[in-house]
Amino acid sequence: MALTGLDIYKLLPKTNCGDCKSPTCLAFAMRVAQKQASLDQCPHVTAEAKEKLGAASAPPIQLVTIGTGDAKIVIGNETVMFRHEETFHHPAGVAVTVSDELSEADIAARCDKIAKLVFERVGTRIAVDMVCVMNDSNDPAKFAAATKLVAEKCPKALVLGSENAEALKAAVAVCADKRPLLCGATAENHQAVAALAKEKNCPVVAKANGLEALADLTQKISAAGVKEIVLYAGEQGLRQTLEDLTKARRYALKKTFRPLGYPQLTCVLGNDDPMLAVLNAATFMAKYSGVIVTDMIEPWQLMPLLTVRMNIYTDPRSPIQVEAGVHRVGEPNAKSPLLVTTNFSLTYYTVEGDVESSKVPTNILVVDTEGTSVLTAWAAEKFTTDQIAKAMKKNEVEKLAPHKKIIIPGLIAVESGKLQEETGWEVVVGPKESSGIPSYLKANWGS
Repeated sequence: MALTGLDIYKLLPKTNCGDCKSPTCLAFAMRVAQKQASLDQCPHVTAEAKEKLGAASAPPIQLVTIGTGDAKIVIGNETVMFRHEETFHHPAGVAVTVSDELSEADIAARCDKIAKLVFERVGTRIAVDMVCVMNDSNDPAKFAAATKLVAEKCPKALVLGSENAEALKAAVAVCADKRPLLCGATAENHQAVAALAKEKNCPVVAKANGLEALADLTQKISAAGVKEIVLYAGEQGLRQTLEDLTKARRYALKKTFRPLGYPQLTCVLGNDDPMLAVLNAATFMAKYSGVIVTDMIEPWQLMPLLTVRMNIYTDPRSPIQVEAGVHRVGEPNAKSPLLVTTNFSLTYYTVEGDVESSKVPTNILVVDTEGTSVLTAWAAEKFTTDQIAKAMKKNEVEKLAPHKKIIIPGLIAVESGKLQEETGWEVVVGPKESSGIPSYLKANWGS
């Protein structure tokens, strides 16, 4: 039976030192009981208390590390069913497949294409971060050769896809230092695969059809000494896979059912409809895959999936922000326009992109609105005359724009008169939508 917060509190040092980042020991005990904190965050807890509290403090979903160094992927250890309850902490890995039946030249070419699946969105780099080597040949030697080549050509976290224990052993021998994910252990081979995973300190995928069979299998693998396990309930169609993903998460978080308390893997392979493949993968990303293995490789397919991942794993309590101040687009001079906007990253980068497309060198004054968009910030009184005027003064914009004209978003046109009176500047109302910026700047500020 799980311990209550008061049970846990009785075994803590009760110093209220704050080293655990909680204000009091009682608050920390409550967080541990709710699986929102782990006992090792308290540096003063005794060994005896650790032993008694081990079960209560263990995370409901096991933390699993795949890869090493810059290529390391960490999944699991999630504490909530829904993102708005807190946040999702460890972004899912996206693994693109490489078959060991390809020629060396084709493997190298595919690895090169995977390495280039890197995009920039709202100032943030998003990329495919894993490669799954598939043992389609069922030949240990070919599998090992392909794995070695992939490891050399594409420095990303590795997934080794084979149910052949000998093939996995051969492949791990050439990449053990990269700590690959062994996919996978089945009811038939789990003893050999678990022994290999334990020997090489690698995480392993438990593969079974359905959650009941998975729960039985994970207990056997765990008993063999492997603690970092990933669940794979098989390819059962979108509806059944989604049900299994959700049920496993719910059993782990709500029932503290340890045999299913692991991150999950899904596969999107061999789909004749490339658009449907993207939609299926995005669905699994949202609920609740920890690793998505796919044979999709086109940028137009992977960029939407990575964008979904970025959005889902952004902390809703902390909007992505850009630095407040003056940002230069092109090489503006004393005659260049001065725009003002908020520091919400999506707003800023949309404005910046539209300014760039106008080819008009421009200064953009970014006001600190705590990461909120134009209308939201204005409604919350974070983007009104007072805030804009303070930002203008702080950044000494008169030195950048001696013409003393400032362009405000059309959505806050109501602020124009008051801002003009307070600053003495000519306040120009710009387009309501950012998409209107290019034509506006060309018409009014173009050379």
